[in-house]
Amino acid sequence: MPPVPPPGTPPSRAEVSAGLLARVPKLLDAMRSVGSGRELRTTLQRICETAADLAHARYAAVVVDEDGGWTADVVHHGADGTTVGCVGHLPDGRADLLGTCVGEAEAVWPADRTEDRRSCTLTARHMPKHGFLRVPIRVDGESAGTLCLTDKHAGEPFNDHDLAVVRVLAAEAGIAIGNARLHEAAQQRERWIDGSVAVTTALLAGGDIDDALQTVAEQARRLAGAAAGIVLLPADEGGLEIVAVDAPHPTNALGEVIPPENGIVAELLAGRPVFVDDAATDPRLEDGPARSYGPVMLLPLCRDGNVLGSLVMPRARGERPFTRTERALGDRFASQAALALTLAEAQRDRERLAVYEDRDRIARDLHDLVIQRLFATGMMLESAQRRSAAPDVREGVGGAVDELDVTIQEIRSAVFALQQPAEAPAGLRTRVLREITMAAVPLGFTPTHRFVGPVDTAVGDLTGKNLIAALREALSNAFRHAHAGRIEVVVDVTATLRDGRPGVRLTVADDGVGIPAGGRRSGLHNLERRAESLGGTSRLGPGIGADGTGTTVLWEAPY
Repeated sequence: MPPVPPPGTPPSRAEVSAGLLARVPKLLDAMRSVGSGRELRTTLQRICETAADLAHARYAAVVVDEDGGWTADVVHHGADGTTVGCVGHLPDGRADLLGTCVGEAEAVWPADRTEDRRSCTLTARHMPKHGFLRVPIRVDGESAGTLCLTDKHAGEPFNDHDLAVVRVLAAEAGIAIGNARLHEAAQQRERWIDGSVAVTTALLAGGDIDDALQTVAEQARRLAGAAAGIVLLPADEGGLEIVAVDAPHPTNALGEVIPPENGIVAELLAGRPVFVDDAATDPRLEDGPARSYGPVMLLPLCRDGNVLGSLVMPRARGERPFTRTERALGDRFASQAALALTLAEAQRDRERLAVYEDRDRIARDLHDLVIQRLFATGMMLESAQRRSAAPDVREGVGGAVDELDVTIQEIRSAVFALQQPAEAPAGLRTRVLREITMAAVPLGFTPTHRFVGPVDTAVGDLTGKNLIAALREALSNAFRHAHAGRIEVVVDVTATLRDGRPGVRLTVADDGVGIPAGGRRSGLHNLERRAESLGGTSRLGPGIGADGTGTTVLWEAPY
């Protein structure tokens, strides 16, 4: 009977070779099994089971690390639910070994876990203390996680055979993680490209710029998996003004101006992106609603060295930070949005130029042709008046001449208005009348209108801008869907809102067919969203037709 080697004696070369060769068939079967899996978590579970089997370990775990150093997942084998519950909070579990071992170049295997109290997230009171092995998992030469084993059978330490086998399985895990990342990256790129197309289409469609910016905010929130999407544009007094917000709940942030003294605003206006890991603790953020968020990605909208605005995408508190891939995709999305903004502005400039040229032509025609002909006609009538002997005829002709003089004065006023610079600020009353006049062309008649109170002085710029957009939407709905023959528009700045605050109420009533059941309501939703963003409401009522037929839109908001 051969002598029994004392404990701790290293195995002979023959024993090493025999032991390693005995594991090769199992290792090949395991690699074939692992390679047949398509779902990442299932594949990593097989790797854990295989590693534990070939290394004769009771417990195994794979820690998956996302780019950016964030623990994304832990897949385990051999530990019950109670033990796994001691892993801790995955996103911030960096104090233990499963956090610190990610990215370490060398594998270590202390014979006794008491040599390194960090040796596993599974704490000492839940895990045995004998034998621990960890091997880094790499993807394209960069750390992507760790394969950890502990508690070798019979209390033996892990040896070189175990390390060799686990290294092979760690390489397989790296391949699986790399393929999963490539697949996810391809899907992410596809989603961001689709979002960029939607933004470009909205901005270049020639519609309302506020609706287009709202589309930018909606797409940014959806693509980034954020709690909100916010678009800011440079304010007249400096800093950045919030012009569009997409969030699950109504917000009063629209119109808020962040001063240029803010450190983050200064970075954005300089064209530099800003990434915040935790808004609750970042000293650059001021106290307020921003503190309720977690990671935040703030991207400048730059084109040809000019900062057109900024895009902000905050995630909920406790969510993972933005990865390098997400930051790169977000930056490309912001660049595409900036390009679309530039093209849209150029398109609006061309349209304004065409309008200005047309206004100049109309003004010249009115002055040179129409007024001259009316003046000549008036002189002819005056001559006929003097020659007429009948008093009734002379009186009638005199009245016609007076009407011609009034008409000439009105045309001269119109010519003067057409020749005014377009940049001259227009009051709310003027803008309302302009919308009514523009709507008269497709309607075939001019809606009646009435103003109550000091419209131009009582209503603020933000509320006034949204009121005009609501009026435009209501008149458009009346033309496209209501088939109305009469429309009444009332702007009342003496109204009292439901909560008792003073405000402005826009009423657009028609005698059309009303809103059909099951019809599209996207326009009505836009009205509600605009009102709610200001702290107001939008609702419908009966129309002004016989027996209440038609529809009345009531849109109201505080000043």
